[in-house]
Amino acid sequence: MQQASNIHRSSAALADETAPPSSPVWNKESHELLRAADEEIQQHYPKMHSFVVAQGDRLLIERYYNGYDPSKLHDLRSATKSILCILLGIADTRRELPPLDKPILEFVKKYAVQPPDPLWQQLTLRDLLAMTSGFHWKTGAKMGEAFIHRFHQSRSWAKYIVHLPIVKHKIGEFQYCSVDSHLLSILLTEWTGLSAEDYAKQHLFEPLGIEQTAWNTSPDGHSTGHIGLHLTARDMAKIGVLCLQEGLWERRRILSADWLLQSMTPRSAECPGYGRYGYHWWTAKANGISYAYAHGHGGQQINVIPALDAVIVFTSESALNRWKNPKPLLEKYVIPALKHG
Repeated sequence: MQQASNIHRSSAALADETAPPSSPVWNKESHELLRAADEEIQQHYPKMHSFVVAQGDRLLIERYYNGYDPSKLHDLRSATKSILCILLGIADTRRELPPLDKPILEFVKKYAVQPPDPLWQQLTLRDLLAMTSGFHWKTGAKMGEAFIHRFHQSRSWAKYIVHLPIVKHKIGEFQYCSVDSHLLSILLTEWTGLSAEDYAKQHLFEPLGIEQTAWNTSPDGHSTGHIGLHLTARDMAKIGVLCLQEGLWERRRILSADWLLQSMTPRSAECPGYGRYGYHWWTAKANGISYAYAHGHGGQQINVIPALDAVIVFTSESALNRWKNPKPLLEKYVIPALKHG
């Protein structure tokens, strides 16, 4: 990831509540491509809520649909996972985390009412971040999780997780598994004494000037680690800019550049339609350009493209079964616009 030189100006642009819906684009061709993306959304993405593109110190386009505006919160769904990863990176930078390869059972065994699977002795923070825990879980090609409703309906999510068996031959093999993420939220609280929501307010949201948020909690009172965070589109873009700036915000170190680099390094095999998984961030290529993105059901995305110094945010209706991935908009309009700018 490259170091951005316009930290303060980028921060100010995204913090300006009086900014116009669209700032002038630097050439006609790029302007036409972004306008075409906006038109495509209006015609063919009926569930879209917002579309934001920032590059360098410029907010290039900001559009809202279906009654949404800059003040409205959006349900990030599984894009919550990537924000949780940032929080763990902050905790690591503050030296509040154990080593990534240290077994984590001792920190959560208090939730067990019977001895956990012996293979839990091997489970590490790195396994959870990479989703290579080996938990007995079932995930489809489209990342649908067969046991997720059973998990959500349990009286104690922490106890449910701690009593999951581990499949020995799956340890070290990527499998999209939301309980890995919620367990990370539990561990963050064990290590810092704060819920993920309170930790975010203190160490991420307040420094970035993010004031309007909501975060769901589990039956045990933990911030949900896999879903449940709600942010405005502009604040989602701010978090993307923080990633572009390698963890710096207005000359203040929020988290280490190395944590972000490791998070956005592909580690899994290719998952058709999604790309490869890092540490709770997806990675992919479009038009020959590599990028990382937070992704949630319905099309909630924070796309971080270091080579173009750009962040692209999409939000959509999340309470639906069938939806259109906004990725084609990136490939057809947005990346070409940014490359020509």
